[in-house]
Amino acid sequence: MTTVTTVTPAPAAATAAPRASWAAVFALARSEARLLLLRAPVLIAFAVYAGWTVWRTRTSWDGFPALQDADRATQNGPLLVGLAVLLCANHAVLRSRRYGTEQHFAVLVVPPWRRTVAHLLSVVPAALLVAACVGGQFAWEALKPGAVGHGSPGELLVGPLSVLLSGAFGVLLARLVASSLAAPLLIVLLLFSFLFVAVPTDDGWTRWLAPAVGEHSGLTLPSGLLGRPAAWHALYLAGLALTAALVAVLVSGGARLWAVRAGAAGAVALTLVGAVAQSRGVPPETAEARTRISVAPEKEQRCAERAGATYCAFPEWTPRTGDWAEAVESVRALAGGTAQDRPLVVRQRIEARYGLSGDAALPALTRPGEVTVGTAWGGNRVPEFSVAVAGVLVTGEEQEVGLMCDGRMVTVMWLALAGRPDPMSDLRRVRLDDSVSGSAVVISQTEPLNMTAAHTELVRELLERPRDQVAAKVRAHWDELTAPKVTAGRVADLLGLDAPEEADECL
Repeated sequence: MTTVTTVTPAPAAATAAPRASWAAVFALARSEARLLLLRAPVLIAFAVYAGWTVWRTRTSWDGFPALQDADRATQNGPLLVGLAVLLCANHAVLRSRRYGTEQHFAVLVVPPWRRTVAHLLSVVPAALLVAACVGGQFAWEALKPGAVGHGSPGELLVGPLSVLLSGAFGVLLARLVASSLAAPLLIVLLLFSFLFVAVPTDDGWTRWLAPAVGEHSGLTLPSGLLGRPAAWHALYLAGLALTAALVAVLVSGGARLWAVRAGAAGAVALTLVGAVAQSRGVPPETAEARTRISVAPEKEQRCAERAGATYCAFPEWTPRTGDWAEAVESVRALAGGTAQDRPLVVRQRIEARYGLSGDAALPALTRPGEVTVGTAWGGNRVPEFSVAVAGVLVTGEEQEVGLMCDGRMVTVMWLALAGRPDPMSDLRRVRLDDSVSGSAVVISQTEPLNMTAAHTELVRELLERPRDQVAAKVRAHWDELTAPKVTAGRVADLLGLDAPEEADECL
């Protein structure tokens, strides 16, 4: 009698293991992501980041942001979150070593390189949360009524990519150095470098190797003239983060997989492409456009007429002409003589040839009735512009305003500030030393003005009196008040004030 034994093959185990292994990877990634987000350093970092963002964005740019500056303002806050993620991701990878459970992982279906992938994936939710914060901050700025300009997606990606890079580097560091002290020491080193090592202020290519690249200037340029390689920098950060992640997988035992090796090589190539492209400097066409807009802004502007004044602005700033017109009409309403009907041309000007790092002063305009306005608005810029308008109404041209050092300064300053909601505060803001007594330099977009101590005394007294009463006297004596070389004493007589006790000498 023959017995036939049937052997049943079990191919399911061979095919089910990879699926079960990847399912375990994703389950581990979800668990580690939850633990990461609940770690105290990450929670504190997010709380500080969110609090700082809300506090700063409420009053940033005095409610008149240029979005090509607002996108860069989203980059520094995520660096704090990135450091916390680096620390916590590093400690998560080393948890099994600290607790002595590393040997138990040998019986699991998830090999070390897959566990590394899970830890890398656990960083993604933190980066997505930062991306939501960045989007919310930028949207807040964009929805302000005074917002102008255009943001850059490349600049907005820097924050989330910095967090991804930090998390990936934290995992890589844990696979290279099996010590829980490595990450804290690295963070201390990074903070020391940031606080005490001089950061290059030039436009050298090495500064673009850092995650976030700021500008040491408050200058606002049209979005097309920034010359920042934002897209290439985002590509560089993405390639660097991917390189760190794949190298971490390689050193964890994934070197046998050709896909991981090929991916690492591709990530390195991606990083190099971004690094080389972002180091090329300002494109020639951008440099030419900067020169053109600095030397002949009228060729790039759009002009509109409002109540006897012409407002010429760069295309991105045309919505702001209404705010300029409001300031002009406030000053003109207090003037006398022919100044109320004098044609004015408010021309937006900027020195763009030196990029965002330039701070060169603008030369005063020489055409009668032309007034300079810059690309910033709100806060101190409004009374500064009012002073410029008042100066042109009194002297006739902008170049003459900077040379003025006589009693006309009293009329100019009263015209500029009397129609403002808080004249005395604005008087303090437009003076270089933030004072309301003594002599001072008055800030201007072009040539600064000089106020003697006598001028300050008279202006302060006029601003404390009823505006309509002073306005009537200014109109009645307009020709004499605006005559060249009129003295502060004569101005006081015409306006019914006591002779100034302070010195009447220009700085």
